[in-house]
Amino acid sequence: MSATTDRPPLRIVPFRAPTARLALKTVSTFRGPLDGAWWPRSRDLTHELSALADVLDPLSGRITRIAVNATYWPAIPSRVPVNGHVVKVGWFTTELDPHKIMLLSHTTGSWNLLVIPPETNAPAAARLMAAASDSAGPPTTASALMAAEHALHGNSMTVLDQDSEEAWEDGDDTSSYQAAVNRPCRLITENAGSPGKARSRVR
Repeated sequence: MSATTDRPPLRIVPFRAPTARLALKTVSTFRGPLDGAWWPRSRDLTHELSALADVLDPLSGRITRIAVNATYWPAIPSRVPVNGHVVKVGWFTTELDPHKIMLLSHTTGSWNLLVIPPETNAPAAARLMAAASDSAGPPTTASALMAAEHALHGNSMTVLDQDSEEAWEDGDDTSSYQAAVNRPCRLITENAGSPGKARSRVR
């Protein structure tokens, strides 16, 4: 007599290295308005959100919901696949900083990340990632960081909205931004050091 089962056979799934360009504050520090920065490769939000959440999901506990501001995204999906489960995506036009994204999880509560426009050049993106993931500087908003970068480096930013300009005029200091840029940051690199694990690098 032979036993039968309805379970499908196991299959080998190739390991996919993290593709999100991400910088995060150190875990033990006071988090403030931002937990780091994300530099997506395109404005295809379905693809980009999956890549981002795939990295954060194992770091922070299961991602349950994502919130974005609709200002700079041409199309917003209602759901995205993340590490074998589906996450709902909500969008806002006024309640959320246009340069920020929020990912909710059971463990950390939320990740609040500066969104660096995909068209940003590499030096400007590096400065913004360092400033947003700086743990020593004063708390600041996503739009204020974008405005500081524009004030110090002119046209290195390809996208800057009126809200960012106003945030800068309200009294943020370029010296705080410059100091944050010069401090080390924790980067999640594109190539993992071992299967299933994103690699952190401090520069």
